[in-house]
Amino acid sequence: MRIIYWSDFNCPYSYIGLKRLSDAVDELNLTPEWELKSFELPLTYEITADIKKIAEKDDLEINPISLKSSRNAHRLIKFVQNKHPNFSQKLVFKIYESNFEKNEDISDINVLADIASSIGLNEFEIKEMLLSESYDFEVELDTQDALFNGITSIPHYILNVNGEQLIVPGAFEKEDFKIAIEDLINGEIKYKSFI
Repeated sequence: MRIIYWSDFNCPYSYIGLKRLSDAVDELNLTPEWELKSFELPLTYEITADIKKIAEKDDLEINPISLKSSRNAHRLIKFVQNKHPNFSQKLVFKIYESNFEKNEDISDINVLADIASSIGLNEFEIKEMLLSESYDFEVELDTQDALFNGITSIPHYILNVNGEQLIVPGAFEKEDFKIAIEDLINGEIKYKSFI
């Protein structure tokens, strides 16, 4: 199974949706290959009380944050997906946690290097990459690819199983993700609509 998803580290619904999808995958004992694609939002998003309540139901803490550019975080994920893919999903969640729970500056190279080293990545290697302009172009390409394919909002998931594909636009409930994945695996998805 392969899961490709567009999201941004400043989008609380991307965090909530990814947690729900990850929990659904874990409960189904699946080990998909994950790929995050960048979709940077403008720095105008507000965390409302409603978003906090929604997140709490999924055991997530989302606090009001001072939005900072997510470009370096996306560049870091691109690098890790390429060089250390086994660490990428853990790093994605750590960056979300750092941003929404700890209100750390995810645009700061030192903050990102600390997050990466906390999960076992080499801090020097991470800083060296972030101090360069590496993966900046790839982040831009992801956004352009999304727009080319009609993706204008996030989160946005593409689930692939045995050549079958399901597109899920939005942060569905965990149980809905589970049903959709089971139907996709069993070949029953074509007989259902999730819209």
